[in-house]
Amino acid sequence: MSHIISAIGQKADGQPLTEIREGDLYLCLEHRHVSVREQEIALTVKEFDILALLIMNPKRVFTYELITDLVWNEDYTYYSRKAINNHVSNLRKKLKIRPDDPDYIKSVTGIGYKFALP
Repeated sequence: MSHIISAIGQKADGQPLTEIREGDLYLCLEHRHVSVREQEIALTVKEFDILALLIMNPKRVFTYELITDLVWNEDYTYYSRKAINNHVSNLRKKLKIRPDDPDYIKSVTGIGYKFALP
C-alpha cells in the first residue's frame, strides 16, 4: 500500500485530523495515537515525535543531528546519538508486534534513520 496522508474526521474546531496509514501502521498526529493491526501502541513523547518525523517524510534520511534538532530542539552531542538509538530501538520493538511485521524504521549506517515503505 502506498503512503497515504488523509484528512478523516474533524477536530472540535472543525479542522481535519491528520491521519497516516502505512500498511497495518496507523498514526494520528493530533491525538498522538499509534496502532499496528488495530492494536494501540503506547509510545513515549520522544518515540512518537521520532515516528511522526520519519513517517511524514518516507524514504528521506534524517541525520542524527537533524533528529536532535527537530525532536529535542537542541544541539547535537554524542549523548544525543545514544539517546536517539535507544528511542529508535524501543520504537522498533513496539511497532513489531508479530515476527512477520515489517521493519518500518531503517538504519542508514553512520548517518541516521529513515522510514521505509513496506
